[in-house]
Amino acid sequence: MMKGRSLSAEDRTRLEAAIEYQFHEKERLDRALTHSSARNARGSNYQRLEFLGDRVLGLCVAELLFQTFVDANEGELSVRLNQLVSAESCAKVADELSLHEFIRTGSDVKRITGKHMMNVRADVVESLIAAIYLDGGLEAAREFVLKHWTHRAESADAARRDAKTELQEWAHAKFGVAPNYRTDNRSGPDHDPRFTVTVEIAGIQPETGVDRSKRGAEQIAATRLLEREGVWQKRSAGS
Repeated sequence: MMKGRSLSAEDRTRLEAAIEYQFHEKERLDRALTHSSARNARGSNYQRLEFLGDRVLGLCVAELLFQTFVDANEGELSVRLNQLVSAESCAKVADELSLHEFIRTGSDVKRITGKHMMNVRADVVESLIAAIYLDGGLEAAREFVLKHWTHRAESADAARRDAKTELQEWAHAKFGVAPNYRTDNRSGPDHDPRFTVTVEIAGIQPETGVDRSKRGAEQIAATRLLEREGVWQKRSAGS
C-alpha cells in the first residue's frame, strides 16, 4: 500500500509491465489505484471507475462463457458468471498482479482488514478494467480480461451448480429440512453495501458469508457449508 503519494514514473512502468498495457492518459491509471481514504482523493478515487469496470468485466466474461460452453444452458452460464466476477475471483487477480503494492490509501486504511481488504483489492481490479476500457477501448479491456479469466472459466470449480440449490437438495436428503438464511448485518454506503448472512440447518453448525449483495452472501455461506461438510471439494488455490 502507498500512503497518499501519487504513482511515480517507475511505479507506473512496473505496473504497466505487469498488466501488459501502456496507458495513453496516465492519470486514469492513478485514479484506478486511488482509494477514497487517500489524501486529496475526493472525486479522484476509483469508485466511479469500479462501477463501470464491474459492467465491462461482466460483459467480457459473459461473452467468454457464451463462446466457450456452447452446450450450457442459461442457468449454468449464470452460475459460472457469478463465480467468475465475484469479489474473491477479482481479489485473486489483484494478488497475482501485486496490485496491493500500488494502491494509494490514507492513514485509516489500517482499519480495512480481512474480508473488507479482499473487497478493496477486488474493487481495484474492476477500476483498472474500467481505466483500460476508457483508455484503449473494449478490445483492450477484453484482452486483459481474457488473459486473467480464461483459465478460471475452464477450471472444474467454475462448473459448480448454484450453491443454494445444492445445499437445499442435500439438506432435504440428509436431514429432511430446508436451510434457513438469516441476514445478520448490512454495512457500508448505499453504493457499496456489505451484507453478512448466516445459513442454518438443524443439527449442524451454521456458516456465514459476506458479499456486496444479500444473494451473494447467501451463496458464499452455502458454499462454505457444502465444503465443510465434504459435499463439495474446497476450491483450489489457483482457481
